[in-house]
Amino acid sequence: MTTLVRAEKLSMHFPTKNAWGKQSLVRAVTEVDLEIRAGETLGLVGESGCGKSTLGRTILRLLEPTAGRIEILGRDITNLSRRTLRSMRREMQMIFQDPYASLNPRMSIGQAVGEPLDIHELVKDKAERAARVAELLARVGLRADAAERYPHEFSGGQRQRIGIARALASRPKFIVCDEPISALDVSIQAQIVNLLEDLQEADALTYLFISHDLKVVQHLCDRVAVMYLGRIVELADAKTLYRQPKHPYSQALLSAVPRIDPKARRERIILQGDVPSPLAPPPGCPFHPRCPVKDKPKACFEELPNLRVLSNGAQAACHVAE
Repeated sequence: MTTLVRAEKLSMHFPTKNAWGKQSLVRAVTEVDLEIRAGETLGLVGESGCGKSTLGRTILRLLEPTAGRIEILGRDITNLSRRTLRSMRREMQMIFQDPYASLNPRMSIGQAVGEPLDIHELVKDKAERAARVAELLARVGLRADAAERYPHEFSGGQRQRIGIARALASRPKFIVCDEPISALDVSIQAQIVNLLEDLQEADALTYLFISHDLKVVQHLCDRVAVMYLGRIVELADAKTLYRQPKHPYSQALLSAVPRIDPKARRERIILQGDVPSPLAPPPGCPFHPRCPVKDKPKACFEELPNLRVLSNGAQAACHVAE
């Protein structure tokens, strides 16, 4: 399968100052290697604050990476100028987490959805633009007259549909879905997930699906990357990860997923302590202060583990996983 997106040693560090003016770095994303194949949905999961959204935005160069390389559609976009990158923007879009904040309240829905058409000069005149906007709204389940209304007139689920229509306007090949259902009512979440699946099948879209809802990720994603403290700690196809997680952190995450069948339930793994600060990550494996594995080898405390292929075909950054 063709690789559509590739990140190599990608890092995103934010400079900050404490109350006494001392400078330091927030290591939000550190040396991430990731490939996303054409037509697949790659899930990205982890605790809040682990760097998932930052990684998605950095891949799209909405944030300028501190280090590393980004390749999309076979083209290195890491150091492209803003003008050159602008022409690439139509191939890669984003669906944002908060449907209430992602739309300009002063722009009508027609203006918001039609803006990418204007920026990339994809329509000839106003009539073609109006027809294209109506088509996009219809594709996400909204009536054409919604184009004349404003964001405050719509519910959260409807606003997220508008955000999806806007992302589809330029006919992209790659879309980062940044927790697109987390701010929605449970009754609406399934509708949005089904819509994303239908659109992917119709347009051969490739998704990076960022979420903390492990059941949705299991349903929607082909492969899953588990992130902890700015690093990918496990990467596997969804069936393998949910059936046989190898990294202790993945095991703890999946043990929290509710299961109806008592026989299928896992023993709950309660992690001790708090997530270390990205200002001062621990030496060695970043997970070792909370790792439940007993009699950890010396390497856990001193050496940073790299992703390696394990017996079940998954990749894990762990000194003890087999």
